[in-house]
Amino acid sequence: MNGAAFLAAPLAVQLHALAALAALALGTVQLLAPKGTLPHRTTGWLWVALMTLAALSSFVFVWGPGFDGLGPIHILSVVTLVSLAGLVRAARTGRIAAHRSAALWLFIAALVITGAFTLLPGRLMHCVALTAPGTICQLGGS
Repeated sequence: MNGAAFLAAPLAVQLHALAALAALALGTVQLLAPKGTLPHRTTGWLWVALMTLAALSSFVFVWGPGFDGLGPIHILSVVTLVSLAGLVRAARTGRIAAHRSAALWLFIAALVITGAFTLLPGRLMHCVALTAPGTICQLGGS
């Protein structure tokens, strides 16, 4: 593990990555824990906040000056924000099947699949998770 690579990244990128990693961990707990309980609802609000932070930070911080780093992955950030609103609305109006479906889809698409792509060579998380400490990485993305 190359923690130095993570600490060398801009603070905004660190915030983005930490929000996504925390949402991944918390989402796993949510999927395994009993549903409809006060802890589920409380943890759910925290998960929504982390997902919102991760999605918004991809626009504000991660794409680079002049929007030159904006890419197709940012479409997922828009879809994430819309889906978060929908899953909250579904839960609050008692449409639990729709809530469950949206939450599971977001977890898989926005965290698991997208997270796996961050482990490709040239990405920060590849450098952090898969290189030896002190390795200097050539990054082609955040």
